[in-house]
Amino acid sequence: MSHPQSYEILLVPSFAEDANADDAEHDAVEPGGAIRAAVVSATGETGASGYPRYSGEGIVADIDTETHTVEALLVDGAELSYGLSARIRERDAEADADR
Repeated sequence: MSHPQSYEILLVPSFAEDANADDAEHDAVEPGGAIRAAVVSATGETGASGYPRYSGEGIVADIDTETHTVEALLVDGAELSYGLSARIRERDAEADADR
């Protein structure tokens, strides 16, 4: 099975998540809703959680590539602060080529 080579991780306040709880597009984040965004790329390693590890721009994440769920996350070497949650978007090859 082939895993995506990169994702964009968006860190959003939990209240933004609560406000969108009834939306069909729950994973969509309004522009300006994320307080930090980073592109992470596959490292080829498996994290302690057992999922593929992705890293970049100060963020290290173990991501379940089937459910697109962040299973473990470090931001600048620390656990995610209370009140924040992570959302991900799969990056396509064209977006990666533009970087």
